[in-house]
Amino acid sequence: MYQVIARKYRPQSFDDVVNQEHVRTTLENAIAEKRIAHGYIFSGQRGTGKTTIARILARCLNCIDGPTKSPCGKCASCLEIQAGGAVDIIEIDAASNRGINEMRELRENVRYQPARDRYKVFIIDEAHQITNEAFNALLKTIEEPPEWAVFVLCTTEAHKIPATIASRCQHFSFRSVDFEALIERMKWICQQEGIEADQEVLSVLAIAGEGSVRDSLSALDQAIACCGTELKAADIRALLGTFSLDLLHHVTEALSEGAPDRMLRIVDELERNGHNLQHFSRELSRYFRNLLVAKLGEPGLIAASGEERGILKTIASTFSEEDLTRYLQLSLDLFRDLQYSLQPRFHLELGLVRLVQAGRLIEVEEALARLGEMAQPAASPPKPRSPTQPAHALRPGPSPFELDRTRKTPAAESRGANALAPEPFAAPGSAPPESSQEWKERLHAALLEMGMAFTADAVEHSAVVVAAPNELHFTTPPEFKLSMKELDLNKGVARIIGRPIRIRISFGSGFDAGPALAAPANQEQDSAVGRALDHPEVKQFQEVFGGEVRTVRNLKERDT
Repeated sequence: MYQVIARKYRPQSFDDVVNQEHVRTTLENAIAEKRIAHGYIFSGQRGTGKTTIARILARCLNCIDGPTKSPCGKCASCLEIQAGGAVDIIEIDAASNRGINEMRELRENVRYQPARDRYKVFIIDEAHQITNEAFNALLKTIEEPPEWAVFVLCTTEAHKIPATIASRCQHFSFRSVDFEALIERMKWICQQEGIEADQEVLSVLAIAGEGSVRDSLSALDQAIACCGTELKAADIRALLGTFSLDLLHHVTEALSEGAPDRMLRIVDELERNGHNLQHFSRELSRYFRNLLVAKLGEPGLIAASGEERGILKTIASTFSEEDLTRYLQLSLDLFRDLQYSLQPRFHLELGLVRLVQAGRLIEVEEALARLGEMAQPAASPPKPRSPTQPAHALRPGPSPFELDRTRKTPAAESRGANALAPEPFAAPGSAPPESSQEWKERLHAALLEMGMAFTADAVEHSAVVVAAPNELHFTTPPEFKLSMKELDLNKGVARIIGRPIRIRISFGSGFDAGPALAAPANQEQDSAVGRALDHPEVKQFQEVFGGEVRTVRNLKERDT
């Protein structure tokens, strides 16, 4: 009967174990010095050798030459343990024997001496699934077992083992197998089986195993059954549902070109070829992670062949660290959303288009640098682009802040194509009108030009007083209350002098120079407000970012 590769080439001694030197060395020394513990916990991800090392430990303890770290492999005990038929080696699947009754039977079994061997070894697989009551029934036995009993608890979730059990055992944490060590192991097995497999094929199989020897060997067994004795990387990828680096490179090409339409074509090709979109999203996340690692200068942390690492490094050089970090986060969010999506194609298309849009963002530092460049004389030459800055980061034309402010301006809708043309009333930095009547006339005209007829009519029926160099006060009849808004009035003011000022509105039938119109009690404070609003950098900031200055505080003053 055929025996799968994962079982056929299961290690039979400590020398055959891959990438678990810390466990192997400790157990070999314990056996050599006769310091054998009565309880062990082996934890780690699937397929890393937990149960295998438990069986090797049983062979070392019960070999006719033992206890020894190098069992002979020829005595009856070694052969029976290797075949899985030893009477004194009890393997228990805790996933199906997890209750208190099963643990009571085990506790009764411990009392009897071994039938032939030196030790009774109890290997409990998936030990984390044992119930708390069953663990409590086993607690005293594990704490003080007979001298011939050894317990080995194997688990993938060590945190679920009760502390009362863990404190009575020696804990060994198994590591995931290194990529290169896994490649060498499969290469040796292929030589033994007469299989032709190049480095790329072995890399695809090792990546599919994700650090698990058993999973990688199972994928190798499946590949041999499908392709025979000669394995090709393209056939293995199609069999396992993985994606080539060329297909994933199409995504980064679309990002470099800023072409969302190419993203839609990629999804359409995946759909027509019957690929699993969730698997593609997962591989895309891994791809961006590898690009980021290559960009950070740590290619040794990438699970790939040397040739693929070189390709990833070349691709990563065309992006910045910030872009790759953003792409990785978005791809992880996309993979999470696809787990629960009823329309995975739509979600994937939306996620890939968002990647393109994220590539168009600019950093805050770059926006502030542009602000400084706007303040420089027009004749000054532009700064040269840094060689490390990606080409797609340069975006000529108006900044996003200018376009956004223009789009939000009501008059931009009526001007159409001339939205960016200078306005007849716009005079940034110009002196404001001197008299109240001049303010009223120019503000009325500006509001009409902006299409705000109701506000203009309210201004015409209002009394306007210049209360300070940077403050206007309106006294308006009550029937115009809905039309007099501070925000609308400041839009008209900004149309005239290029910046907003302080505006106060009171409603009444007549003009009353009450407290609101009285001279400011603190002339020094109003002077500070005027100086702040007239500062060139403040004006420049308002021109680029917009907004309104509501409060000016003197930092030299302290509250008493």
